[in-house]
Amino acid sequence: MNDRKIRSTIEEGIATKQRFLAECLPSLTQFCDLAISTLRGGGKIMLCGNGGSSCDAAHAAGELVGWFEHRDRPGYAAMALGHQVPALTAIGNDAGFEHVFRREVEAVGKSGDLLVGITTSGGSKNVLLAMQQAKEMGIATALLSGEKRGACVEHADVSVQVPSANTARIQECHLVCVHIVCAAVEDAFANTH
Repeated sequence: MNDRKIRSTIEEGIATKQRFLAECLPSLTQFCDLAISTLRGGGKIMLCGNGGSSCDAAHAAGELVGWFEHRDRPGYAAMALGHQVPALTAIGNDAGFEHVFRREVEAVGKSGDLLVGITTSGGSKNVLLAMQQAKEMGIATALLSGEKRGACVEHADVSVQVPSANTARIQECHLVCVHIVCAAVEDAFANTH
């Protein structure tokens, strides 16, 4: 890759984040507030996604259970769905891959929890079914997606839609969302430990 291509990729990332800031600040604030209120109410945060979005889900759960910036705090209740390989393969094999997250929500979710669906397209079938299951169980839902209005947005209490159709740029902004929500949660509980 030449210098010009590297420069244009970074500039595109910066431009996307500037649009993201201009357009998504209110929804990102709502997402942070929902995560905080979930944990304050004794609920847990469940996250799910495919591929790179699965990694974002695991990253967020790891930061919340472990720590982000504040080391002197208890762990917060969070989990990434789809990371239990025996359950993932059994559900995928017996019921179909579209049910892997839905079944986990059914098994471990409860009213007062929050399900965060992460999908760059906004329409991943397994994320959609998980969000539908969550709504049926009285579980709050949040969506991190791109600008395309996929079916998942119809089942989200809060939707943060990155203003881009480029998967890599969307994922870069989703990582920003993960870090912002982790920082917001830690800040909200900083004086309560």
